[in-house]
Amino acid sequence: MSKIVQLKAVARGRAGKGASRAIRREGLVPGVVYGDKREAQIVTLNYRELEPHVQTGRFMSTLVDLEVDGQTVRAIPRDIQFEPVRDFIVHVDFLRLGKASRIAVDIPVHFKGQEASPGIKLGGSLNIVSHSLSLYCSADFIPDEVMVDVAGMQIGQSIHVSNIKLPEGVSLVSRDDLTLCTISAQAKEEVVEEAPVSAEVPATAQKAPVAGAAGAAAPAAAGAKAAAPAKGATPAAAAPAPAPKKK
Repeated sequence: MSKIVQLKAVARGRAGKGASRAIRREGLVPGVVYGDKREAQIVTLNYRELEPHVQTGRFMSTLVDLEVDGQTVRAIPRDIQFEPVRDFIVHVDFLRLGKASRIAVDIPVHFKGQEASPGIKLGGSLNIVSHSLSLYCSADFIPDEVMVDVAGMQIGQSIHVSNIKLPEGVSLVSRDDLTLCTISAQAKEEVVEEAPVSAEVPATAQKAPVAGAAGAAAPAAAGAKAAAPAKGATPAAAAPAPAPKKK
């Protein structure tokens, strides 16, 4: 059964952002207590007393005996708000729990027996699919954890919710047969062998003569010879200049 945490709170009458900021400057945390068919009550809590319980990671599934101005009420945390930059607690909500109340809580799932699993001994690995389960349970009995034994698992096998036994009076919130874990074979790394690089350049890769270097020079030379006058030939007379126009 989960440990019941004792916390003290003080009722406050003012609500709103301005009042909440003033409370935080005093080292307090604003909060609210609601549920059990009663009016919501605005409270403040001491930051240093609240923070260690929040840091455990199990605060949202922990029963709290909240003492408010001398009166103790059984409650469970339902929401915690953090400052996005500095990550400190800025608000907390509690749900009152009446007698014989049943609530939905998220319970952590832990695994044991890895050292005895035949699949893991053969090189397989444990893949955890679900780290927590949402369960319905009595407010007076909240399981600390759900333990799953993987000692008999082979490679390729899986454990589902239907394969485990929940404590008496505890039921699943979801009707799906959720997968909790599997044993999978480790993938083999393929080694790609690179072909040796030869120092010799293949004949096909030898540099081909540049087209237009020597080939273009030959036509140019031929054209030059064709343009030169033949030996002994009389050069053509230049065209006479046009006569000036009479004014």
